[in-house]
Amino acid sequence: MIFDLNHVLEQINKEKGISKDVLIEAIESAMMSAARKKLGFYGDLEAQYNPEIGEVELFQFKEVVEEVEDNQLELTLKRAHELDPDAQIGDSIGEKIDSKELGRIAAQTAKQVIIQKLRDAERDVIVDEYEDKLGHILSGIVRRTEKGAVIVDLGKTEAIIYRREQVDGENYKPGDRIQAILLEIDTRARGPMLTLSRRHPQFVKALFEMEVPEISEGIVEIKSAARDAGVRTKIAVYSADGDVDPVGACVGMKGSRVQSVVQELRGEKIDIVLWDMDPARFVCNAIAPAQVAKVIVMDKKGSMELIVPDDQLSLAIGRKGQNVRLAANLTGWNIDVYSETKVEEMATFAKSKLVEDLEVSDSMATLLYGHAFRSVEEIAETELEEFLSIPGMDQDTLKAVHERAVAHVGITKEEENTEEQEAVAEAVAEESEASEAAVSEVAEES
Repeated sequence: MIFDLNHVLEQINKEKGISKDVLIEAIESAMMSAARKKLGFYGDLEAQYNPEIGEVELFQFKEVVEEVEDNQLELTLKRAHELDPDAQIGDSIGEKIDSKELGRIAAQTAKQVIIQKLRDAERDVIVDEYEDKLGHILSGIVRRTEKGAVIVDLGKTEAIIYRREQVDGENYKPGDRIQAILLEIDTRARGPMLTLSRRHPQFVKALFEMEVPEISEGIVEIKSAARDAGVRTKIAVYSADGDVDPVGACVGMKGSRVQSVVQELRGEKIDIVLWDMDPARFVCNAIAPAQVAKVIVMDKKGSMELIVPDDQLSLAIGRKGQNVRLAANLTGWNIDVYSETKVEEMATFAKSKLVEDLEVSDSMATLLYGHAFRSVEEIAETELEEFLSIPGMDQDTLKAVHERAVAHVGITKEEENTEEQEAVAEAVAEESEASEAAVSEVAEES
Protein backbone atom coordinates (compact mmCIF):
# COMPACT_ATOMS: atom_id res chain seq x y z
CA MET A 1 0.00 0.00 0.00
CA ILE A 2 1.36 3.39 1.04
CA PHE A 3 4.77 3.29 2.65
CA ASP A 4 6.15 5.90 5.02
CA LEU A 5 2.73 7.50 5.57
CA ASN A 6 4.16 9.46 8.47
CA HIS A 7 6.30 11.49 6.09
CA VAL A 8 3.39 11.99 3.67
CA LEU A 9 1.06 13.15 6.43
CA GLU A 10 3.60 15.60 7.80
CA GLN A 11 4.23 17.04 4.35
CA ILE A 12 0.52 17.54 3.58
CA ASN A 13 -0.04 19.01 7.03
CA LYS A 14 2.76 21.50 6.45
CA GLU A 15 1.78 22.49 2.90
CA LYS A 16 -2.02 22.43 3.16
CA GLY A 17 -2.57 23.01 6.87
CA ILE A 18 -4.73 19.86 7.15
CA SER A 19 -4.42 18.03 10.47
CA LYS A 20 -3.04 14.49 10.59
CA ASP A 21 -6.19 13.21 12.30
CA VAL A 22 -8.34 14.31 9.36
CA LEU A 23 -5.93 12.72 6.88
CA ILE A 24 -5.76 9.47 8.84
CA GLU A 25 -9.53 9.28 9.00
CA ALA A 26 -9.71 9.80 5.22
CA ILE A 27 -7.18 7.04 4.51
CA GLU A 28 -8.86 4.61 6.90
CA SER A 29 -12.20 5.23 5.21
CA ALA A 30 -10.63 4.72 1.78
CA MET A 31 -9.07 1.42 2.78
CA MET A 32 -12.35 0.07 4.12
CA SER A 33 -14.18 1.17 0.96
CA ALA A 34 -11.58 -0.56 -1.21
CA ALA A 35 -11.75 -3.77 0.82
CA ARG A 36 -15.52 -4.05 0.53
CA LYS A 37 -15.50 -3.24 -3.19
CA LYS A 38 -12.68 -5.55 -4.29
CA LEU A 39 -13.00 -8.57 -2.03
CA GLY A 40 -16.63 -8.32 -1.08
CA PHE A 41 -15.85 -8.20 2.61
CA TYR A 42 -18.84 -7.63 4.78
CA GLY A 43 -19.55 -7.81 8.46
CA ASP A 44 -17.48 -5.88 10.96
CA LEU A 45 -14.48 -4.21 9.30
CA GLU A 46 -12.06 -1.86 10.99
CA ALA A 47 -9.13 0.18 9.70
CA GLN A 48 -6.44 1.31 12.12
CA TYR A 49 -3.47 3.53 11.41
CA ASN A 50 -0.23 2.17 12.83
CA PRO A 51 2.17 5.11 13.32
CA GLU A 52 5.09 2.79 14.11
CA ILE A 53 5.16 1.33 10.62
CA GLY A 54 3.40 4.23 8.88
CA GLU A 55 0.65 2.04 7.43
CA VAL A 56 -3.11 1.55 7.70
CA GLU A 57 -3.95 -1.97 8.84
CA LEU A 58 -7.27 -3.61 7.95
CA PHE A 59 -8.99 -6.02 10.32
CA GLN A 60 -12.06 -8.14 9.73
CA PHE A 61 -13.70 -9.13 12.99
CA LYS A 62 -15.11 -12.67 13.15
CA GLU A 63 -16.85 -14.66 15.82
CA VAL A 64 -15.05 -17.70 17.29
CA VAL A 65 -17.16 -20.83 16.74
CA GLU A 66 -16.66 -24.61 16.95
CA GLU A 67 -17.78 -25.21 13.37
CA VAL A 68 -17.47 -22.50 10.66
CA GLU A 69 -20.47 -21.99 8.39
CA ASP A 70 -19.50 -18.59 6.94
CA ASN A 71 -15.80 -17.77 6.43
CA GLN A 72 -16.60 -14.05 6.24
CA LEU A 73 -18.15 -13.95 9.68
CA GLU A 74 -16.69 -16.88 11.61
CA LEU A 75 -13.39 -18.60 12.41
CA THR A 76 -12.40 -21.72 14.29
CA LEU A 77 -11.06 -21.73 17.84
CA LYS A 78 -7.75 -23.08 16.54
CA ARG A 79 -7.34 -20.12 14.16
CA ALA A 80 -8.45 -17.75 16.93
CA HIS A 81 -5.73 -19.09 19.25
CA GLU A 82 -3.14 -18.28 16.57
CA LEU A 83 -4.29 -14.65 16.73
CA ASP A 84 -5.00 -14.50 20.45
CA PRO A 85 -3.99 -17.35 22.80
CA ASP A 86 -6.71 -16.31 25.25
CA ALA A 87 -9.55 -16.46 22.71
CA GLN A 88 -12.69 -18.39 23.61
CA ILE A 89 -15.84 -19.54 21.86
CA GLY A 90 -18.11 -16.54 21.26
CA ASP A 91 -15.31 -13.95 21.22
CA SER A 92 -14.89 -11.50 18.34
CA ILE A 93 -11.37 -11.64 16.94
CA GLY A 94 -9.89 -9.21 14.41
CA GLU A 95 -8.13 -10.95 11.53
CA LYS A 96 -5.73 -8.77 9.55
CA ILE A 97 -6.34 -8.46 5.83
CA ASP A 98 -3.31 -8.41 3.56
CA SER A 99 -3.48 -5.08 1.70
CA LYS A 100 -1.83 -6.71 -1.32
CA GLU A 101 -5.05 -8.64 -1.90
CA LEU A 102 -6.85 -5.40 -2.68
CA GLY A 103 -5.14 -5.12 -6.04
CA ARG A 104 -4.77 -2.19 -8.48
CA ILE A 105 -8.49 -1.38 -8.82
CA ALA A 106 -9.00 -1.23 -5.10
CA ALA A 107 -5.89 0.89 -4.71
CA GLN A 108 -7.28 3.29 -7.30
CA THR A 109 -10.56 3.43 -5.39
CA ALA A 110 -8.68 4.17 -2.21
CA LYS A 111 -6.73 6.90 -4.00
CA GLN A 112 -9.92 8.57 -5.28
CA VAL A 113 -11.52 8.52 -1.84
CA ILE A 114 -8.35 9.94 -0.30
CA ILE A 115 -8.20 12.74 -2.90
CA GLN A 116 -11.85 13.65 -2.30
CA LYS A 117 -11.38 13.61 1.45
CA LEU A 118 -8.30 15.79 1.10
CA ARG A 119 -10.25 18.24 -1.05
CA ASP A 120 -13.05 18.40 1.49
CA ALA A 121 -10.59 18.86 4.32
CA GLU A 122 -8.70 21.52 2.36
CA ARG A 123 -11.95 23.39 1.70
CA ASP A 124 -12.80 23.28 5.39
CA VAL A 125 -9.37 24.70 6.21
CA ILE A 126 -9.82 27.51 3.66
CA VAL A 127 -13.28 28.37 4.98
CA ASP A 128 -12.02 28.41 8.57
CA GLU A 129 -9.10 30.65 7.67
CA TYR A 130 -10.84 33.12 5.36
CA GLU A 131 -14.47 33.41 6.47
CA ASP A 132 -13.49 36.15 8.93
CA LYS A 133 -11.69 38.02 6.12
CA LEU A 134 -14.73 38.61 3.90
CA GLY A 135 -14.76 42.27 2.86
CA HIS A 136 -11.10 42.68 3.80
CA ILE A 137 -8.12 43.23 1.52
CA LEU A 138 -5.92 40.30 0.57
CA SER A 139 -2.55 40.54 -1.17
CA GLY A 140 -1.13 37.97 -3.55
CA ILE A 141 0.88 37.28 -6.69
CA VAL A 142 -0.66 37.01 -10.15
CA ARG A 143 0.07 33.52 -11.47
CA ARG A 144 -1.85 33.31 -14.73
CA THR A 145 -5.01 34.30 -16.59
CA GLU A 146 -7.75 31.90 -17.66
CA LYS A 147 -10.45 33.10 -20.07
CA GLY A 148 -10.05 36.66 -18.85
CA ALA A 149 -10.03 35.70 -15.16
CA VAL A 150 -6.92 36.36 -13.08
CA ILE A 151 -5.61 33.59 -10.81
CA VAL A 152 -3.91 34.97 -7.68
CA ASP A 153 -1.59 32.99 -5.42
CA LEU A 154 -2.30 33.84 -1.78
CA GLY A 155 0.28 31.43 -0.38
CA LYS A 156 -1.74 28.53 1.02
CA THR A 157 -4.37 28.67 -1.70
CA GLU A 158 -5.36 30.39 -4.92
CA ALA A 159 -8.08 32.97 -5.53
CA ILE A 160 -9.75 34.22 -8.69
CA ILE A 161 -10.69 37.68 -9.97
CA TYR A 162 -13.37 37.21 -12.59
CA ARG A 163 -13.54 39.61 -15.53
CA ARG A 164 -16.64 41.28 -14.05
CA GLU A 165 -14.69 42.09 -10.85
CA GLN A 166 -11.75 43.69 -12.67
CA VAL A 167 -11.40 47.36 -13.53
CA ASP A 168 -11.43 48.27 -17.21
CA GLY A 169 -8.01 49.38 -18.36
CA GLU A 170 -6.06 47.52 -15.67
CA ASN A 171 -3.70 44.85 -16.98
CA TYR A 172 -2.16 42.09 -14.89
CA LYS A 173 0.96 40.10 -15.72
CA PRO A 174 2.28 36.94 -14.02
CA GLY A 175 4.48 37.94 -11.11
CA ASP A 176 2.66 41.21 -10.39
CA ARG A 177 1.69 41.82 -6.76
CA ILE A 178 -2.01 42.62 -6.49
CA GLN A 179 -4.47 43.71 -3.81
CA ALA A 180 -8.21 43.08 -3.81
CA ILE A 181 -11.04 42.48 -1.36
CA LEU A 182 -12.34 39.01 -0.56
CA LEU A 183 -15.83 39.13 -2.05
CA GLU A 184 -17.06 35.54 -1.73
CA ILE A 185 -16.16 32.03 -0.59
CA ASP A 186 -17.76 29.45 -2.90
CA THR A 187 -17.34 25.91 -1.52
CA ARG A 188 -19.04 24.46 -4.61
CA ALA A 189 -16.49 25.85 -7.06
CA ARG A 190 -14.34 23.33 -8.92
CA GLY A 191 -11.48 25.78 -9.14
CA PRO A 192 -10.43 28.46 -6.64
CA MET A 193 -12.99 28.95 -3.89
CA LEU A 194 -12.07 32.53 -3.09
CA THR A 195 -13.45 35.30 -5.30
CA LEU A 196 -11.63 38.64 -5.16
CA SER A 197 -12.71 42.03 -6.49
CA ARG A 198 -11.02 45.29 -7.38
CA ARG A 199 -14.22 46.75 -8.80
CA HIS A 200 -16.55 46.67 -5.79
CA PRO A 201 -17.07 49.94 -3.83
CA GLN A 202 -16.12 48.01 -0.70
CA PHE A 203 -12.56 47.82 -2.07
CA VAL A 204 -12.22 51.61 -1.81
CA LYS A 205 -13.66 51.58 1.72
CA ALA A 206 -11.21 48.85 2.74
CA LEU A 207 -8.29 50.83 1.33
CA PHE A 208 -9.27 53.85 3.42
CA GLU A 209 -9.55 51.61 6.50
CA MET A 210 -5.94 50.59 5.91
CA GLU A 211 -4.69 54.13 5.36
CA VAL A 212 -6.77 56.03 7.95
CA PRO A 213 -6.25 54.93 11.60
CA GLU A 214 -9.32 56.93 12.67
CA ILE A 215 -11.51 54.63 10.53
CA SER A 216 -10.04 51.38 11.86
CA GLU A 217 -10.37 52.74 15.39
CA GLY A 218 -14.03 53.64 14.85
CA ILE A 219 -13.57 57.41 15.30
CA VAL A 220 -14.45 58.08 11.66
CA GLU A 221 -17.11 56.08 9.84
CA ILE A 222 -17.61 55.61 6.10
CA LYS A 223 -21.39 55.85 5.81
CA SER A 224 -21.69 54.97 2.12
CA ALA A 225 -19.73 54.73 -1.10
CA ALA A 226 -20.59 54.98 -4.80
CA ARG A 227 -18.16 54.06 -7.53
CA ASP A 228 -17.66 54.24 -11.25
CA ALA A 229 -14.73 51.83 -11.21
CA GLY A 230 -11.56 53.17 -12.81
CA VAL A 231 -12.95 56.69 -13.18
CA ARG A 232 -14.41 58.16 -10.01
CA THR A 233 -15.57 57.26 -6.49
CA LYS A 234 -17.54 59.21 -3.87
CA ILE A 235 -17.45 58.27 -0.20
CA ALA A 236 -19.47 59.84 2.62
CA VAL A 237 -17.71 60.08 5.97
CA TYR A 238 -18.87 61.04 9.46
CA SER A 239 -17.48 61.39 12.97
CA ALA A 240 -19.41 61.51 16.22
CA ASP A 241 -16.39 63.22 17.79
CA GLY A 242 -16.79 66.95 17.26
CA ASP A 243 -13.04 67.47 17.57
CA VAL A 244 -12.33 65.26 14.55
CA ASP A 245 -12.71 66.45 10.96
CA PRO A 246 -13.66 63.23 9.12
CA VAL A 247 -12.90 64.65 5.67
CA GLY A 248 -9.52 65.99 6.81
CA ALA A 249 -8.66 62.67 8.45
CA CYS A 250 -9.28 60.83 5.17
CA VAL A 251 -7.36 63.37 3.11
CA GLY A 252 -4.34 63.33 5.42
CA MET A 253 -1.42 65.74 5.71
CA LYS A 254 -0.94 67.37 2.30
CA GLY A 255 -3.26 64.73 0.85
CA SER A 256 -0.92 61.85 1.71
CA ARG A 257 -3.62 59.37 2.75
CA VAL A 258 -6.00 59.88 -0.12
CA GLN A 259 -3.08 59.89 -2.57
CA SER A 260 -2.05 56.43 -1.35
CA VAL A 261 -5.53 55.18 -2.16
CA VAL A 262 -5.55 56.94 -5.54
CA GLN A 263 -2.20 55.36 -6.37
CA GLU A 264 -3.51 51.86 -5.58
CA LEU A 265 -6.56 52.61 -7.75
CA ARG A 266 -4.21 53.74 -10.53
CA GLY A 267 -5.34 57.36 -10.74
CA GLU A 268 -9.06 56.99 -10.05
CA LYS A 269 -10.55 60.28 -8.78
CA ILE A 270 -11.98 60.27 -5.25
CA ASP A 271 -14.48 62.72 -3.76
CA ILE A 272 -14.67 62.65 0.04
CA VAL A 273 -17.89 64.29 1.23
CA LEU A 274 -19.31 64.97 4.66
CA TRP A 275 -22.29 62.86 5.63
CA ASP A 276 -25.17 64.77 7.19
CA MET A 277 -28.32 63.62 8.97
CA ASP A 278 -30.27 66.23 6.99
CA PRO A 279 -30.88 64.62 3.56
CA ALA A 280 -30.89 67.95 1.74
CA ARG A 281 -27.52 68.97 3.15
CA PHE A 282 -26.12 65.52 2.46
CA VAL A 283 -27.23 65.70 -1.17
CA CYS A 284 -25.69 69.17 -1.53
CA ASN A 285 -22.41 67.81 -0.15
CA ALA A 286 -22.59 64.80 -2.47
CA ILE A 287 -23.07 66.88 -5.62
CA ALA A 288 -19.79 68.70 -4.94
CA PRO A 289 -17.76 70.29 -6.44
CA ALA A 290 -20.86 72.01 -7.87
CA GLN A 291 -22.57 74.69 -5.75
CA VAL A 292 -26.32 74.41 -5.12
CA ALA A 293 -28.58 77.48 -4.97
CA LYS A 294 -31.80 75.77 -3.88
CA VAL A 295 -33.11 72.31 -2.96
CA ILE A 296 -36.68 71.10 -3.39
CA VAL A 297 -37.39 67.88 -1.47
CA MET A 298 -40.21 65.57 -2.57
CA ASP A 299 -40.43 62.97 0.19
CA LYS A 300 -43.23 60.97 -1.37
CA LYS A 301 -41.26 60.39 -4.55
CA GLY A 302 -37.97 59.96 -2.72
CA SER A 303 -36.44 62.59 -4.97
CA MET A 304 -34.89 66.04 -4.86
CA GLU A 305 -34.58 68.83 -7.36
CA LEU A 306 -31.34 70.75 -7.18
CA ILE A 307 -31.27 74.24 -8.63
CA VAL A 308 -27.79 75.43 -9.52
CA PRO A 309 -26.38 78.59 -11.14
CA ASP A 310 -26.23 78.38 -14.91
CA ASP A 311 -22.43 78.15 -14.93
CA GLN A 312 -22.55 75.22 -12.46
CA LEU A 313 -24.97 73.00 -14.41
CA SER A 314 -22.42 71.00 -16.41
CA LEU A 315 -20.23 70.62 -13.31
CA ALA A 316 -23.16 69.32 -11.26
CA ILE A 317 -24.23 66.82 -13.91
CA GLY A 318 -20.70 65.73 -14.77
CA ARG A 319 -19.43 63.97 -17.84
CA LYS A 320 -22.17 61.70 -19.19
CA GLY A 321 -24.14 62.37 -16.01
CA GLN A 322 -21.49 60.72 -13.84
CA ASN A 323 -21.44 63.24 -10.97
CA VAL A 324 -25.19 63.35 -10.40
CA ARG A 325 -25.47 59.57 -10.84
CA LEU A 326 -22.81 58.87 -8.20
CA ALA A 327 -24.39 61.43 -5.87
CA ALA A 328 -27.73 59.66 -6.23
CA ASN A 329 -26.16 56.26 -5.50
CA LEU A 330 -24.28 57.69 -2.53
CA THR A 331 -27.33 59.31 -0.91
CA GLY A 332 -30.10 56.95 -1.98
CA TRP A 333 -32.18 59.83 -3.39
CA ASN A 334 -33.29 60.39 -6.98
CA ILE A 335 -31.72 63.68 -8.03
CA ASP A 336 -32.73 66.04 -10.83
CA VAL A 337 -30.51 69.02 -11.56
CA TYR A 338 -31.78 72.23 -13.18
CA SER A 339 -30.19 75.55 -13.95
CA GLU A 340 -31.75 78.71 -12.49
CA THR A 341 -32.76 79.91 -15.95
CA LYS A 342 -34.44 76.61 -16.76
CA VAL A 343 -36.27 76.62 -13.43
CA GLU A 344 -37.58 80.12 -14.07
CA GLU A 345 -38.89 79.04 -17.47
CA MET A 346 -40.51 75.94 -15.96
CA ALA A 347 -42.03 77.97 -13.12
CA THR A 348 -43.49 80.57 -15.48
CA PHE A 349 -45.03 77.88 -17.68
CA ALA A 350 -46.37 75.85 -14.72
CA LYS A 351 -47.97 78.87 -13.02
CA SER A 352 -49.58 80.01 -16.25
CA LYS A 353 -51.10 76.52 -16.66
CA LEU A 354 -52.46 76.65 -13.10
CA VAL A 355 -54.04 80.03 -13.80
CA GLU A 356 -55.53 78.77 -17.07
CA ASP A 357 -56.78 75.35 -15.91
CA LEU A 358 -57.98 76.28 -12.40
CA GLU A 359 -59.08 79.85 -13.09
CA VAL A 360 -57.09 81.23 -10.14
CA SER A 361 -55.13 84.46 -9.76
CA ASP A 362 -51.41 84.82 -10.43
CA SER A 363 -50.74 85.19 -6.70
CA MET A 364 -52.68 82.00 -5.91
CA ALA A 365 -50.79 80.12 -8.63
CA THR A 366 -47.51 81.39 -7.15
CA LEU A 367 -48.51 80.18 -3.69
CA LEU A 368 -49.50 76.76 -5.00
CA TYR A 369 -46.27 76.47 -6.95
CA GLY A 370 -44.30 77.50 -3.86
CA HIS A 371 -45.82 74.54 -2.00
CA ALA A 372 -44.59 72.15 -4.75
CA PHE A 373 -47.91 71.89 -6.63
CA ARG A 374 -46.63 72.25 -10.19
CA SER A 375 -49.65 70.92 -12.08
CA VAL A 376 -53.38 70.33 -11.84
CA GLU A 377 -52.70 66.57 -11.77
CA GLU A 378 -50.56 66.89 -8.63
CA ILE A 379 -53.33 68.79 -6.85
CA ALA A 380 -55.99 66.29 -7.93
CA GLU A 381 -53.88 63.31 -6.77
CA THR A 382 -53.39 64.89 -3.32
CA GLU A 383 -55.84 63.95 -0.58
CA LEU A 384 -58.20 66.83 0.27
CA GLU A 385 -57.23 66.76 3.94
CA GLU A 386 -53.57 67.11 3.09
CA PHE A 387 -54.27 69.85 0.54
CA LEU A 388 -56.28 71.83 3.11
CA SER A 389 -53.28 71.78 5.46
CA ILE A 390 -51.43 74.34 3.31
CA PRO A 391 -50.71 77.19 5.76
CA GLY A 392 -51.82 80.78 5.30
CA MET A 393 -54.63 80.04 2.83
CA ASP A 394 -58.41 80.13 3.16
CA GLN A 395 -59.91 76.65 3.61
CA ASP A 396 -62.94 77.32 1.41
CA THR A 397 -60.74 78.64 -1.37
CA LEU A 398 -58.45 75.59 -1.15
CA LYS A 399 -61.44 73.25 -1.23
CA ALA A 400 -62.81 74.97 -4.32
CA VAL A 401 -59.41 74.78 -6.03
CA HIS A 402 -59.13 71.07 -5.21
CA GLU A 403 -62.61 70.36 -6.60
CA ARG A 404 -61.82 72.22 -9.84
CA ALA A 405 -58.55 70.26 -10.15
CA VAL A 406 -60.32 66.91 -9.73
CA ALA A 407 -63.01 67.93 -12.23
CA HIS A 408 -60.42 69.17 -14.74
CA VAL A 409 -58.43 65.94 -14.56
CA GLY A 410 -61.64 63.95 -15.05
CA ILE A 411 -62.57 65.97 -18.12
CA THR A 412 -59.04 65.64 -19.50
CA LYS A 413 -59.14 61.85 -19.13
CA GLU A 414 -62.51 61.70 -20.91
CA GLU A 415 -61.13 63.80 -23.74
CA GLU A 416 -58.10 61.55 -24.00
CA ASN A 417 -60.30 58.45 -24.15
CA THR A 418 -62.48 60.07 -26.81
CA GLU A 419 -59.41 61.00 -28.87
CA GLU A 420 -58.10 57.45 -28.58
CA GLN A 421 -61.43 56.00 -29.71
CA GLU A 422 -61.58 58.40 -32.65
CA ALA A 423 -58.01 57.53 -33.60
CA VAL A 424 -58.81 53.81 -33.51
CA ALA A 425 -61.96 54.32 -35.55
CA GLU A 426 -60.05 56.37 -38.10
CA ALA A 427 -57.35 53.72 -38.38
CA VAL A 428 -59.97 50.98 -38.91
CA ALA A 429 -61.68 53.08 -41.57
CA GLU A 430 -58.42 53.67 -43.43
CA GLU A 431 -57.62 49.96 -43.32
CA SER A 432 -61.08 49.12 -44.62
CA GLU A 433 -60.72 51.62 -47.49
CA ALA A 434 -57.33 50.16 -48.37
CA SER A 435 -58.81 46.64 -48.45
CA GLU A 436 -61.70 47.76 -50.69
CA ALA A 437 -59.26 49.49 -53.05
CA ALA A 438 -57.18 46.32 -53.27
CA VAL A 439 -60.29 44.25 -54.10
CA SER A 440 -61.32 46.75 -56.80
CA GLU A 441 -57.89 46.53 -58.43
CA VAL A 442 -58.06 42.77 -58.54
CA ALA A 443 -61.56 42.91 -60.04
CA GLU A 444 -60.46 45.35 -62.76
CA GLU A 445 -57.45 43.19 -63.68
CA SER A 446 -59.79 40.20 -63.99
